[in-house]
Amino acid sequence: MPARRPEDRCRLYLITPPRIDDGDAFAATLTEALDGGDVACLQIRLKDVDDDTIRRVAGVLVPLAQARNVAVLMNDRPDLAVETGCDGVHVGQEDTPLVEARRIVGEDGVVGVTCHDSRHLAMEAGENGADYVAFGAFFPTETKEARTRADLDLLQWWAQDMVVPVVAIGGISPDNARPLIEAGADFLAVSGGVWAWPEGPKAAVARLNALMEAHSPEREEG
Repeated sequence: MPARRPEDRCRLYLITPPRIDDGDAFAATLTEALDGGDVACLQIRLKDVDDDTIRRVAGVLVPLAQARNVAVLMNDRPDLAVETGCDGVHVGQEDTPLVEARRIVGEDGVVGVTCHDSRHLAMEAGENGADYVAFGAFFPTETKEARTRADLDLLQWWAQDMVVPVVAIGGISPDNARPLIEAGADFLAVSGGVWAWPEGPKAAVARLNALMEAHSPEREEG
């Protein structure tokens, strides 16, 4: 994920469901979602499973996503990110420290950091070489227990004053994404808002992309 450019529009950052029982079946669901439009990134985020399960799922999803030029990040585990051929890792404040994650994935790997609703944590992450910072949760979410709630002012401040890209996360769906795009998010991290969308993942991705395109810098200038 390169540094922000003023002409760049917001892009979609997909997060897998926390549980995938059948990797092949989910691969079909992911393919459907990717058919809906532009997706920048897929984060493999599985909870309460063993490493072999993560390896099996990654073995199916990593090549599928990368073949479509979608970067793949592993949640929490830089070691498994390297082992399974991911493009990088996303770490939380209680996971592998940023400096250690960078050492493991290398200078060419992507390292993103959860910063909750904290300007201090985000600035610290940026100074230490994070490829992006993530703020949230912006809305109630059933995917994980959100300890903090971020507001649009935080997103606007970062987007206006900082070069490191910013990801908005937490309860985002096609119904509530517009204010985050307008506030300057570089990426919207979405899980349930795509996988559980009533009209299906492809429709959710298409609708999110339409919102992002409608509020792209070039479109607004025109």
